[in-house]
Amino acid sequence: MTEVQLPLDFGHCPALSEGDFLVAPCNEAAWAWLERWPNWPTPALAVYGPAGSGKTHLAHIFAQTSAAVFVDVAAMGVEDPPRLLEAAPVLILEDCDRVQLNEVALFHLVNLARETGRTLLLTGRLAPSAWPIVLADLRSRLNAMTAIGIGAPDDAILAAVLVKLFADRQIRIAEDVILYLLGRMERSFAAALGLVDRLDRAALSGGRAVTVPLARAILDRGER
Repeated sequence: MTEVQLPLDFGHCPALSEGDFLVAPCNEAAWAWLERWPNWPTPALAVYGPAGSGKTHLAHIFAQTSAAVFVDVAAMGVEDPPRLLEAAPVLILEDCDRVQLNEVALFHLVNLARETGRTLLLTGRLAPSAWPIVLADLRSRLNAMTAIGIGAPDDAILAAVLVKLFADRQIRIAEDVILYLLGRMERSFAAALGLVDRLDRAALSGGRAVTVPLARAILDRGER
């Protein structure tokens, strides 16, 4: 009987420092805008892009340079904006279009930030104009907000992302594996995240390295 090693989910720690961020044509506009802080034309900036495009990484870099504090936008109530802005002059609110948020609370936060000279960084998968907002006053504020998109990756950045994702899991990956994946995988950051996770788990369970044959087996099973 062949012994099978069960993959234990210890998790992995993605590298979120400035030196680990890969600046490329698809994200250089967002990078440049965050570097312009505090010289933004509006008190709030929105960065949007698909899953796995680097929004959280950019937010952490921005937090390091601006001393910003992350806010759980889903838990924010109407009484919270004054307290939040008093405690920190710069706030980061992630995944604003992916959670059930209190629209009145966010409206008050945006208004108060403008009145007090505070700064907000908001992220989402869609541009703020496409967020499912019912409150007309909040929609007006979001439409007036500077919004910078992160685009789809080209081959160079997708290859670099794959290398980084494997490195985050302490996996040294051969160039032939990267080239094989690039020629067959879905062209998105989210697909890269999922594929690296599946390859890592398959390698652990089989007690083997991540190789072209393993990648072929995973992709041939339709696990893209």
